[in-house]
Amino acid sequence: MTLTFVITLLLFVAVGLAASRQARHHRQDYYLAGRSVPPWLVALSAVATNNSGYMFIGVIGYTLYAGFAAIWLMAGWICGDFIASLHVHRRLRAAAARTGEVTYGGLLANWYGRPYSHLRRITALVTLLFLGSYAAAQLLAGSKALHVLLGWPLAAGAVVAAAVVLAYSLAGGIRASIWTDAVQSLVMITTMGGLLWVAVVSLGGPLAAFEQLQAVPGYTDPLPPELALPGLAGLLLFVAGWMVAGFAVVGQPHIMVRFMALNNGQRMTTVRLWYYSWFILFYLAATAVGLLSRLILGAELADPELALPTMALQLLPEPLVGLLLAGIFAATLSTADSLLLACSAAVTQDLPRQRLERPLWLKVATLGVTLLALTIALSGSDSVFTLVILSWGVLGSAFAPLLLVYCAGGQPSERRAIAMLLVGVGVALLWRYLGWHQALFEGLPAAIVSLALYRWWPPAIGGGVVDSSTSD
Repeated sequence: MTLTFVITLLLFVAVGLAASRQARHHRQDYYLAGRSVPPWLVALSAVATNNSGYMFIGVIGYTLYAGFAAIWLMAGWICGDFIASLHVHRRLRAAAARTGEVTYGGLLANWYGRPYSHLRRITALVTLLFLGSYAAAQLLAGSKALHVLLGWPLAAGAVVAAAVVLAYSLAGGIRASIWTDAVQSLVMITTMGGLLWVAVVSLGGPLAAFEQLQAVPGYTDPLPPELALPGLAGLLLFVAGWMVAGFAVVGQPHIMVRFMALNNGQRMTTVRLWYYSWFILFYLAATAVGLLSRLILGAELADPELALPTMALQLLPEPLVGLLLAGIFAATLSTADSLLLACSAAVTQDLPRQRLERPLWLKVATLGVTLLALTIALSGSDSVFTLVILSWGVLGSAFAPLLLVYCAGGQPSERRAIAMLLVGVGVALLWRYLGWHQALFEGLPAAIVSLALYRWWPPAIGGGVVDSSTSD
């Protein structure tokens, strides 16, 4: 088991180090791979980054709890993500080429060639705070898997994941991250599909498994638990909330920077074909494994987020358990490296008055944010699902409404843009503090309030740069 796991990890490191041989040792290459990444690599990297330890650990745990109704989360999320890709990705890539920006925050602050220095720094701070928590969630996911499968202390998985990510990220920057993401994508879908097949066989085949699921009281109920409203109205609101969660992908710097790195902005349709084919297939497999885990493990699992590794121990021989553990680690690494590089970019490019150019400082920043995320992971007790959804929701609430305004042709002043960002963050955090996120994803009310603020912002306090949006 351990040998298979270690060999797979060494494969990831080897691929990342091989990518570093093409490094050009400047910030454009370290953070954006010189905008030279082909469509299929962009797609596999973006989807692996999106489908992180959250998918292996968080979604399966939620499905074990919610039953068939978990499918609505998947449907809403993927639909929202797809709608976002139609309206944002091509415009984002064009703006990145037009402005020459290498960071997501820098692009938001310089979309129309009028650098908003205060917006840039605020964006960097929000990125550091919430992407740091997001990265900690990925390290925590790896820790949980190692704890169950190898009996290691919870801290060990986080340390191993951080060390592996640093090994290739320091050497090759985002190019190494993207190359390893592609390999990790293959490992992820192979291990998830393999466990699904073994689980179905162990239960007597697809029809027998479905009949057993139907026999679990309430497990095939189409309505998710804890709906804000009863019946169909509550279901529609639930799906709408998760569509907004999917749309919030455009507010995730670590994912969107992959589309900024595409070698040709006119090839976004090819990217989309690769991306959604993999996304749908993997999400279906993960949801099916979550459902079958109820039959194999029962409902009394102390921590539902340990369902996947616990199933593996029961169903798979040791070498394949090691491969599955490598799949979970692949999911955490493919997101963790992206998050840490995005935080590093915020520190070196967006936060200081003078952007840092020397390769040494870029790598020191990457090391620093990795240690910060590791500290959060080792000291926190929140679930992977909670940490990811919190960070995802706040980042989407902060950045997605502003990016949507840009893509629609709006040209807000710096004060208006900052107000939209801060109000989005505030509403999302308040919604979660009040506990209303259990019924409706906080990104929906945050987006509504942020876009309403943009629409009805008083012209008298425009902030120095005249707004030219047709919405005024």
